[in-house]
Amino acid sequence: MTHESEKSDSVVVAGKPTNKAVRAAAEPVEPRTGTKGNAEQQSTRRAQDRESVSQALERVRQAAGQRKKERFTALLHHVDLAMLRTAFYAIKRDAAPGVDGMTWETYEQDLDRRIEDLHARVKSGAYRASPSRRSYIPKEDGSKRPLAVAALEDKIVQRATAAVLSAIYEEDFLGFSYGFRPGRSQHDALDALIVRITSRKVNFILDADIRSFFTEVSQQWVVRFLEHRIGDKRIIRLVQKWLRAGVLEDGIVTVEEKGTGQGSVISPLLANVYLHYVFDLWAERWRRREATGDMIIVIIAPILLAASAGDRAWRRTDSSNSSRMRRRPASSRSAFTSFRTTSNPCIEAQ
Repeated sequence: MTHESEKSDSVVVAGKPTNKAVRAAAEPVEPRTGTKGNAEQQSTRRAQDRESVSQALERVRQAAGQRKKERFTALLHHVDLAMLRTAFYAIKRDAAPGVDGMTWETYEQDLDRRIEDLHARVKSGAYRASPSRRSYIPKEDGSKRPLAVAALEDKIVQRATAAVLSAIYEEDFLGFSYGFRPGRSQHDALDALIVRITSRKVNFILDADIRSFFTEVSQQWVVRFLEHRIGDKRIIRLVQKWLRAGVLEDGIVTVEEKGTGQGSVISPLLANVYLHYVFDLWAERWRRREATGDMIIVIIAPILLAASAGDRAWRRTDSSNSSRMRRRPASSRSAFTSFRTTSNPCIEAQ
């Protein structure tokens, strides 16, 4: 796809005179402009944008940490020009394009004008989300995992919005939640699990996986859970636009009432918010009030790993939670494994 009318103005660079050219001393070659100067200006502005964004998010984070019950009613102003530019540069340059065919390189050619126009549309409510392009990647079991590839501008706005929301929810999410969180990874989760297993009395491990979570999760419940903390209707409408934009496959746009669009920028955060209210808070309360003995919980959305000294409590917990998850569209499957601990820190399966 070409956009000839949207190319940035070419930088005027004075040509170097040939040896045969006769030029008066009063007419020296003009210095080259553009490449070096523009690069320095862009680097400076990007640093200023990052500093501005960092300060804004820190203020949001502090407010969220100090006022745990507060609903934030004014958040959209944080999705400003600096935030949108920072979000753009955080996107992978070789990321697959969405339905609009727009690539990172093409968008950057006229970045200032495009970002200003995008910001104006987001601010006024005129911004419209495009359908995501359906793509598939193979899974280990031979099946295919459906992905939703968003258009570039949707990725930018989603990433900017997710940064603002993360500043709030990182103060709310519990310590045993590791999936899709800044500064955390599945490796950290497994390290935490291994340390606790080898240092405490553990005889049983529960491994649960929420089947088809990203494609089956209720959009209605996602929005309702967001509204516990987000009172800015403009942010809620943005999320609803992405959830309702649909998916384009074989020339047909399909709009679902479930799923968060696995592969989209905003999807992991929405998944964590959903699990925070559906499972994490319940599991933490159960561990504090009903569990006996040592118990370890590690969540890498949508996978749950838990360990305890006894099996009765966990079998009861597994049954209770399966029933709880069935009250939402996402169902679960689980495996219960018995272990015995020895003087050796290794764990041996019985």
